[in-house]
Amino acid sequence: MLLEAVQLLTDLDLTIKKGYISSDGRWFMDVFHVADGCGHKLTDPALLSRIERSLGGEAAFSSPDDNSHDGDVGGLAGLTALELTGTDRPGLLSEVFAVLRDLECNVVEAKVWTHNGRIASLIFVKDHDSGSPIVDAHRVHRIEVRLRNVLRGDHDVRSAKTTVVSPSMTHSDRRLHQLMFADRDYERVSSNEASSSSNALVAVQNWTERGYSVVSVNCRDRPKLLFDVVCTLTDMEYVVFHGTIGTDADRAYQEFYIRHMDGSPISSEAERQRVIQCLQAGIERRASEGLRLELSMPDRRGLLADVTRTFRENGLSVTRAEITTEAGEARNEFRVTGTDGQLPDRRVINAVIERIGKDHLKLKQERAPPSHHKATTPREEAAEGGGGGVVGLLGLGNLVMRNLYSLGLVRSCS
Repeated sequence: MLLEAVQLLTDLDLTIKKGYISSDGRWFMDVFHVADGCGHKLTDPALLSRIERSLGGEAAFSSPDDNSHDGDVGGLAGLTALELTGTDRPGLLSEVFAVLRDLECNVVEAKVWTHNGRIASLIFVKDHDSGSPIVDAHRVHRIEVRLRNVLRGDHDVRSAKTTVVSPSMTHSDRRLHQLMFADRDYERVSSNEASSSSNALVAVQNWTERGYSVVSVNCRDRPKLLFDVVCTLTDMEYVVFHGTIGTDADRAYQEFYIRHMDGSPISSEAERQRVIQCLQAGIERRASEGLRLELSMPDRRGLLADVTRTFRENGLSVTRAEITTEAGEARNEFRVTGTDGQLPDRRVINAVIERIGKDHLKLKQERAPPSHHKATTPREEAAEGGGGGVVGLLGLGNLVMRNLYSLGLVRSCS
């Protein structure tokens, strides 16, 4: 339920700045201090009402004039879903989209993540001529074989997987986390990388007296960070009983008290290291690597194959992509680096923009993170009475703090 709540807030483009989580396994009290994408307090009564309805169990996407559908599968009915995992390499995405073009598959939506030399993608397609989902068994098999061959390449040291599935009710971002976790992207190529490559500081220790394992996360703050962390813990089958979330400038601090589903804490050093590696991977997968290019133009057959081929021919690698199609318009976002993984030369970017069209492809500058007040400690927060900006009753913050104090998880509640 914690993951569902965080997912709802994230899909509404809200940023969680502070939070308190408290549960005894049957009842729970969670408090989230949220702001909009620019860091401003929420004032729109319609949005506030929608948040309350969503968290209360009503459909999060019930508004008929709302175009936001991040992770929503309702708009994917009538499409065929492809799940791809394999070893990443420069130009791979271009080859995948070229195969789909040749097989008369029109890409309607897609999400692509890369991490630690691996790639995972969800691609939603329909037949180019009829606009119908692809259900013929022989054609499905042909698509799977062709894509698997592309993903395997000439020197894939681990198996590539391509599966045609029906669009499921699993949130798309969560499904990508699951695909990369199953592909073991958290395993480092070398022991040196394990200690130096991650910017996320994760610590795990046991609190024997209380029977909890305590997970601490310290990393650069960004949108959807809490979702990625909670998603990872949930899919590893841990239960979060208590926790605190805070931010200070551009840093995020999170602490969770977890147990296995059977009530036991982490029981070995190997398991502790695995939790650390998996959480670091879950944080890194969505980390912003490369320059952000936005494409907006009328959709046509082979558009993605042509655009990504242009990237490849100019020495650009796609590290992340989000593809959407609305009313015949392609609205796509790409994160690109050089083939060496470094930021590409601006002259190369300008040449690519010139070739595809200045009116269609634009380099988007990163928005500076909104300024925050200095994060308060749980003790300071309790003294302040919980502060403003909380969805729900203002007094709930005090109730959660008292509960955390009674469990010995904070020093003071007064």
